[in-house]
Amino acid sequence: MLTLVIETATAACSVALVEGGRVVARAHEIVGRGHAERLVPMIAELPSGGRADRILVDCGPGSFTGIRVGIAAARGLALGWGVPVAGYSSLALVAAAAFAARPELHRVAAVIEGGHGEVFMQAFEAPFQPLGDLASLTPQAVLARLDGLPAIGSGVARLLAVEPGLDATDALPDAGEAWRVPPELAGLPPRPLYGRAPDAKVVPGSVGG
Repeated sequence: MLTLVIETATAACSVALVEGGRVVARAHEIVGRGHAERLVPMIAELPSGGRADRILVDCGPGSFTGIRVGIAAARGLALGWGVPVAGYSSLALVAAAAFAARPELHRVAAVIEGGHGEVFMQAFEAPFQPLGDLASLTPQAVLARLDGLPAIGSGVARLLAVEPGLDATDALPDAGEAWRVPPELAGLPPRPLYGRAPDAKVVPGSVGG
């Protein structure tokens, strides 16, 4: 089954067509906040315009705007093509890529940059088992929880600023690695997984008059 993967949870914007464990085509760019401008053209540049039998999209945590852009595109394409859409966690993807890159690892902490000086963190155990729920924490709180675990992800710079000697690798999620996420962690509902409350809040009485 051909799957279109959409990844927009961080400064990277990436898409891929995968079939089983084979990557048919992929594109990965560092766009910062430019997901809305680049995502659809990147999909269109894939073979057959990215059309696939199913769609898999990163639900977060990560950039609120990026997550919403990716999910909106995934839902729209799924509706237009008449195919199913499901989600996965950015932290699971980062951990899956880490285990593949470093087979000697038994455990790893995936760390994605968050807001307000915090990072999103979740630990995983090989071959692939989450160790607790994801959390939005200060770098100091994450360091207190690591207990010697190597850290990987876009949030490690904040950890290294506090503890320079930490075993940490900067990495961004890549759609081309999503086939490594086990099926039980790649069947989330296609809606945002923020990890904490959004910054923008609706003021009572401000909507609908």
